[in-house]
Amino acid sequence: MSERVIPLIDQRLVSVAARIPHELTAPTGLLGDALGRPLRDLRISVTDRCNFRCSYCMPKDIFDKDYPYLPHSSLLTFEEITRVARQFVAHGVQKIRLTGGEPLLRKNLEILIEQLAALRTVEGQPLDITLTTNGSLLTRKALALKAAGLQRVTVSLDGLDDATFRAMNDVDFPVADVLDGIAAAQAAGLGPIKVNMVVKRGTNDQEILPMARHFKGTGIVLRFIEYMDVGATNGWRMDEVLPSADVVRRIHAELPLVQLDASAPGETAERWGYADGSGEIGVISSVTQAFCSDCNRARLSTEGQLYLCLFASQGHDLRQLIRGNATDAQLASAIAAIWQGRSDRYSELRASLPPDAGAGTRRVEMSYIGG
Repeated sequence: MSERVIPLIDQRLVSVAARIPHELTAPTGLLGDALGRPLRDLRISVTDRCNFRCSYCMPKDIFDKDYPYLPHSSLLTFEEITRVARQFVAHGVQKIRLTGGEPLLRKNLEILIEQLAALRTVEGQPLDITLTTNGSLLTRKALALKAAGLQRVTVSLDGLDDATFRAMNDVDFPVADVLDGIAAAQAAGLGPIKVNMVVKRGTNDQEILPMARHFKGTGIVLRFIEYMDVGATNGWRMDEVLPSADVVRRIHAELPLVQLDASAPGETAERWGYADGSGEIGVISSVTQAFCSDCNRARLSTEGQLYLCLFASQGHDLRQLIRGNATDAQLASAIAAIWQGRSDRYSELRASLPPDAGAGTRRVEMSYIGG
């Protein structure tokens, strides 16, 4: 049995300085990258900590009691996050997703949500503000999140069988408590709710049909995500990926499906509706069917590193500008310059490589930048 080795390079420390262009340009809401992709979606990680130890994200043998999490002083304050978000919105962002780690571990998160809810798009509309969570704290926080201005939640849930779920979260957390959290979110009006299931062949793929049966007709959209090669600590292998096409076939054999149109440009999930009209599922095929061509998402880490791809190997340090007295105009211009130079399309390039190529390559961890 091979021993897992903790990488010596901490990708949180691998970044390049965000630079202020000599000529500042005012945001127009029409910012495009090097491939013509607009900036519409900003994902903000508010913490690098989580109370679960899912093997595909924060395996316990790496993220143990001695793991050096970021000190609180390194994290962007809520005011700093809101200031950066305002510049992104000026460039065309319409949706902000709060993520982690587990974002509900960030103390007083409702204050940040209130601040973000006050922002307006370039068309003068409220932002679409949502949050991804493991659901463990939703029962007691759902009402406060809604009152603060949060609109929707996405809950990660990798199976209904309690033994399988406890094994996957690796902290013996019961599935019933997550289901209670989903119910609390639904009662609070945090919807439409999405439930994300990461499918790992041989680990939880037997839970596909039970999950589909459970959420069918509830108004909750269940989405199946291919096990991804994010980061380098999860021991990803291609043979553990169950293609989304197989997921659809399994469900369709019992619960007939019809394909639906995409809900918005840049949508990551392929949509399938139940033929009887009782709801829909989604599949996110980032391994077998890349969607880089219309990716419109940027990611901001909890301490101010801007990442242009989920599979990036380095970030761009915005905190240096924020805490170095850069003006809003300078900060907005720096963001524009970074996005305009973006040509990332990792998943498309991976598709042309042999299986498992680059599986051990150093990349930023999902627990640090969010999904």
